[in-house]
Amino acid sequence: MNDTAASAVMTVRELETFLEREFPEMYSHGRIWHVLAIPHHGARLRMDYHPSQLRPGGTISGPAMMTLADFALYAAVLGAIGPVGLAVTTNLSINFLRKPEPRALLAECRLLKLGKRLAVGEVTITSEGSDEPVAHVTGTYSIPPC
Repeated sequence: MNDTAASAVMTVRELETFLEREFPEMYSHGRIWHVLAIPHHGARLRMDYHPSQLRPGGTISGPAMMTLADFALYAAVLGAIGPVGLAVTTNLSINFLRKPEPRALLAECRLLKLGKRLAVGEVTITSEGSDEPVAHVTGTYSIPPC
């Protein structure tokens, strides 16, 4: 597993330690969230399947996918700027493309613009074992002044 990129500010381990300290509630269903890598201006994450994510019809719910996408954007932003807990989502738009089966989901995030006050990125979500996207997300994060 690639832990860092040439210009990443935080390693995977540093990000995980920060999240465990600042957001312990994100592990209320156990350790289902995994930061796989933080490449330059990006992030790769995995969300393990948990029955609480299902909606009627046996598909993973939209809120679960939106959470994964938001987390991927946050990880990419922090990977690029460091542990800034007050960086917040200002916009998140999701297109649901196909029904994800009840299994782990993978998120690939890429920052399109990283400015002093705003970061804009996109996330592609796939079901584990498939290259076909189940959702495409764009989002903006507000970065507080230093």
